[in-house]
Amino acid sequence: MVPPKAGLFLLIQRVMPEKKQIVFKSPDISKLKEVIIDHKTKIYIAPGADIEEARIRYLYRNSTKRVK
Repeated sequence: MVPPKAGLFLLIQRVMPEKKQIVFKSPDISKLKEVIIDHKTKIYIAPGADIEEARIRYLYRNSTKRVK
């Protein structure tokens, strides 16, 4: 009978990779323009954007959602 040799079985240790934290950066609302759609709805747009265009696009987008 042959005695077992040292090092015949190697211990393999797998290291789990660290998960990165998901960071969501919210826009700074103080730098955006506020557009009031109705008494309970506000949207924020870029400072150079047209207010009426943003209001029309918002209302159009929501009206198409209700039809479906």
